[in-house]
Amino acid sequence: MEYIYGALLLHKLGQPVNEESLKKVISAAGASVDEAKVKTLIASLQGVDIGAELQNASIVSAAPAAGAAAPAKEEKKEEEKPSESAAGLSALFG
Repeated sequence: MEYIYGALLLHKLGQPVNEESLKKVISAAGASVDEAKVKTLIASLQGVDIGAELQNASIVSAAPAAGAAAPAKEEKKEEEKPSESAAGLSALFG
């Protein structure tokens, strides 16, 4: 995780996200640098617009909040069903 956080920090500060910069950030944080993880992360970020991905992530995280209202409607429908059942039973014995 510290490698991803380092890359995000570099991006936020407007610094280039490359191997050298990422190694400096990880070292400055007091962690030991794993060359393989640095190379893997930098390779996976090639051609990725970090700003656009962060914006998409915030849009996606807002979507479940809108979907949370849907189960409330279903609960209301379930509440209506027992009253309809009770009405049917009262007609049999009423």
